[in-house]
Amino acid sequence: MTESTPAPQPRVAAILLAGGRGTRAGFDAPKQLAMLGGKPVLRWSLDAFAAHDAVSGGVLVGDHDVMTAAGALPEGWISADPGTERQQSVANALAALAEWDDADAVLVHDAARPGVTAAVIDRLLAALADGAEAAIPTLPVADTLVEQAGGETGDVVDRAALARVQTPQAFRLGTLRRAHAAADGGAATDDAQLVRRLGVPVAAVAGEARLHKLTYAEDRAILSGLLGVETMMRSAVGMGYDVHRLVAGKPLWIGGIEIEHSHGLEGHSDADVALHALTDALLGALGDGDIGDHFPPSDPQWRGAASHRFLAFAGERVAARGGRIAHLDLTIIAEAPRIGPHRAAIRARIAEILAIPATRVSVKATTTERLGFTGRREGIAAQAVATVMIAES
Repeated sequence: MTESTPAPQPRVAAILLAGGRGTRAGFDAPKQLAMLGGKPVLRWSLDAFAAHDAVSGGVLVGDHDVMTAAGALPEGWISADPGTERQQSVANALAALAEWDDADAVLVHDAARPGVTAAVIDRLLAALADGAEAAIPTLPVADTLVEQAGGETGDVVDRAALARVQTPQAFRLGTLRRAHAAADGGAATDDAQLVRRLGVPVAAVAGEARLHKLTYAEDRAILSGLLGVETMMRSAVGMGYDVHRLVAGKPLWIGGIEIEHSHGLEGHSDADVALHALTDALLGALGDGDIGDHFPPSDPQWRGAASHRFLAFAGERVAARGGRIAHLDLTIIAEAPRIGPHRAAIRARIAEILAIPATRVSVKATTTERLGFTGRREGIAAQAVATVMIAES
């Protein structure tokens, strides 16, 4: 009696999508290249797939910068170019897997979800082994949901019938190929939608909170906690200096408050010399140009503008980089008026504009002993130093 040859076991490939721009995160580079716990976000997923015994290869979808950040690909992995949309990127990866059999399995994952675990992969592959053609990880919705339109809330939506969808998503390779072929350009936010359009049921397995998606700058801190790592931070220091002429008949704004005086400062905006110096110091710490680059005097929309808008903008740029303002040191150089009586109010106003504790703001004042243009009361100058902690990117 001749023994039959056992059928070959289906292989498992992973598709890691790292071609998006991720503009909502506000980082200088695509979010999948941002540093998290000492390595790029995309590398977390790549390492997780490479470490799983069932995954024998995969496709990393991304441009030259992605490939550079990823470093050496694991054994059995290849690369593919990204498309203009997510769906095209998956199609490009499927084309790169042309030699794989329809019976094989594929895991499609967004690189912006770095918390992939072996347990989730196991649950997805177990669903396929039990006969499912497609399986996705989901989480229950914990928050109350309401309809919303025009800034007003409406009826509560029953969350019992809803779930949050995550990746990776698992498919029989042939099923996913058919779904993409049948899509005919129709858009979908994930591959499970395309499979459902074929009338193929999609099984749900338990997801994990670790699969939180990096969408906004604050998500990096959330992921650091979920993954048990600390975001790598570096300190950056910027300096700002500004001067404006004193003229009669104008209000005097210094440090975000109006000070009663016979003269005010001349400028395209309200000419708040202190806030201008602080704005430049923060932008300098970020390597993000200067106040004139973002608010050019040639632009009429900034004529007479309140300078707190400029400083708030610089603070928002720090936050968008995943950073925080550690300390500000401001020196106002004026013969008159006396700044001392207003220091506390200026300090509090700067802290309010930037939403930081006043303990992180230092305000000092000095004169030039009647020397130079400030000594002759022709103008007022200010210099500032900003210390910022920035997440490595």
